[in-house]
Amino acid sequence: MSDVAIGVAWRQVRDRFRASGIDTPELDARLLAQKAFGLDSMALVRREREPAPADQLKTLDQFAQRRLVGEPISRIAGEQEFWGLNFALNDSTLVPRPETEQLVEEGIASLDGKRSPYVLDLGTGSGAIIVSILDALPKAKGFATDIAEEALAAARQNAERHGVAARLQLKAGPWWQAVPHTEMFDLIVANPPYIATPAIAELPAEVRVFDPRAALDGGWDGLEAYRAIAAQAARRLNPGGLVLLEIGYNQGETVSRMFGRAGFGRVEVRKDLAGLDRVVAASHS
Repeated sequence: MSDVAIGVAWRQVRDRFRASGIDTPELDARLLAQKAFGLDSMALVRREREPAPADQLKTLDQFAQRRLVGEPISRIAGEQEFWGLNFALNDSTLVPRPETEQLVEEGIASLDGKRSPYVLDLGTGSGAIIVSILDALPKAKGFATDIAEEALAAARQNAERHGVAARLQLKAGPWWQAVPHTEMFDLIVANPPYIATPAIAELPAEVRVFDPRAALDGGWDGLEAYRAIAAQAARRLNPGGLVLLEIGYNQGETVSRMFGRAGFGRVEVRKDLAGLDRVVAASHS
């Protein structure tokens, strides 16, 4: 045990964060202390006068150093909440963003009334989208792909954590190459990389440095993944099915035209809560 109390330890970290100009110093310090000391938020309050174990104090200091050089809290903690569920992360997974919950919400709504829907998630990363959908729909089954085996390991871990692993197939490979030719789906979802290669240098350091480049880089114009998905999506969709794709705020018109040319009779752009183009929805009617 050290001579430093748990409450003193995390407040010292808060003060370091505050002095360095971190936007949410108290919240960040609390979250890192909870992770370092293995406590939930209430226990952190109840036990703040107890001496901090020396090894955990060292862990907290290491966490603080990582945060001070710009590493996001979710990366340090190794997990992120999404759709009310906690998802494990690793170096090959994007941190799930709140705006991506729109894909989950609209995907679940599109499957209303279907007895045992089959869902495909292309480029699944941590599995946040497909696991959230399967968690909400106990009769649904899923298939998810990713080029990174390490990402699929995180998706598998998250599927097991949330009790949907028996209903989810995971396979490594780029886009459709990982999906058997005979498989047809009621819903196809994807949050593909959509940042144009030259624009990556302009991203905030928290994203540019700590998110995997493969999950960000959409090629010279940011649209390579959409071309790959559009190539087969129309013939992989069951009657009445839907494709939902997250897009960049300025890509709605271009991606819509792409999917219209790919054989979809109805394509629309849906806005997020900030009023920005966020999702392209494509169907046969």
